[in-house]
Amino acid sequence: MLIKSLSALVLALLSSLAMAAVELNSADQAALESVRGIGPTLSAKLLAERQKAAFKDWADVVARVPGVGMASAAKLSAAGLTVKGQPMSAPPAAATRRPSTSAN
Repeated sequence: MLIKSLSALVLALLSSLAMAAVELNSADQAALESVRGIGPTLSAKLLAERQKAAFKDWADVVARVPGVGMASAAKLSAAGLTVKGQPMSAPPAAATRRPSTSAN
């Protein structure tokens, strides 16, 4: 009984670690909706835009899909969505910080 419980636990942990990435440029509606945060409405928007042209990168997704901003794109990427096989990368730290203006 203990062996079955341990086996089930190990299997559950391994399957959660092996979450497959979903490629935005090739996934069907069901695959898109398997990504946490994508429902029928968003999957329809993604598919409609992809039908016009493949997405070049995450910036292209944000620019073309209404309702998808940088924060939601980052969440979708963290949930396993990729564009051209790439997760969304964080902007460089230097680009997000303002220079100090304090007088010495």
